[in-house]
Amino acid sequence: MGEAATTTRPPTKTERVRRPSTKKSTKKTSAGRAGSRTSETKREPRQVSAAGAMRNAAAQLQELLGRAPESVSAVKPTEEGWQADVEVMELERVPGTTSVMASYRVTLDKEGELVAYERTRRSTRGQIDQR
Repeated sequence: MGEAATTTRPPTKTERVRRPSTKKSTKKTSAGRAGSRTSETKREPRQVSAAGAMRNAAAQLQELLGRAPESVSAVKPTEEGWQADVEVMELERVPGTTSVMASYRVTLDKEGELVAYERTRRSTRGQIDQR
């Protein structure tokens, strides 16, 4: 008696509904995703904060120079994005006060991506600005 019930059992409603709906939901999902992609491309670029600009300037300059920045000594907004001054040790010497330091001016766009940099000054670590 138990065997007859097992072999003649009809499929449940859940099984019937699930199979065809999988194909339909895939089409709807891909169409929905395509629509959201177009809306993402129309978004305005998000402007980065001053703290984010400092982090981006240091990280991207390190990637380009291959040297870790010591500090970011200045950051200011511009019409195009941000400008930051980043201090980098270019040549380590003993004693440390004779190490060669360089200051780089880094230009970032509004999204915080580096668009330009230039070395503006070189000095020894122990040197003090004369102003």
